[in-house]
Amino acid sequence: MMDRLAEPDGILAYDHSRAGIRRSARAFCRSGAQRAASIVAAILLLAEPAGTASPAGQPAPIAIVDFFYTDSSGEVQNQTAKHEALMQAFMASLRRDLASSQKFRVVSLTCQPEPCSAAESSKLLGQARSADATLLLYGGIHKESTLVQWATVRLVDVRTDKLVIDRLLSFRGDNDEAWQHAEAFLAADLKAQDFSK
Repeated sequence: MMDRLAEPDGILAYDHSRAGIRRSARAFCRSGAQRAASIVAAILLLAEPAGTASPAGQPAPIAIVDFFYTDSSGEVQNQTAKHEALMQAFMASLRRDLASSQKFRVVSLTCQPEPCSAAESSKLLGQARSADATLLLYGGIHKESTLVQWATVRLVDVRTDKLVIDRLLSFRGDNDEAWQHAEAFLAADLKAQDFSK
């Protein structure tokens, strides 16, 4: 039995750390036969299942799909070219910041037709697997008004097909500084996550 940890709001979690597993194994075994069975069980529990994490110290291979952009602000001036440039700079900075963290290794996706699109999410998982990515990042930015923009960010564990991050972030402004601030915040948030499990 794993050590139970109390979580906020009454949620329970179990201590799957090596120390927690050892404590549980020691508590379980009392006789020689139980001790032998416990040692085998502990070894199996401590062994890392194939494909669950990058080797210790190795950056996680991440595929990043260019985010989509929508504008429903109703502004009179056509800002399509401006937003395309801001989005390209945002994505380039995000890839650069994640790669330079040494926590991630950015891998490229090959999509037909180019570019890769989050609208084809079912195909993206296969393409991410083909690129040997363990994580897939995609999302979009929606300009709601002159001052308010929303960023949807999703990160999928490619090995398990599970959504591990689903964020809705808001940011103010529609200039270089606002977009750079939003990208820096997102990159810092992703780098703070523990994907070694």
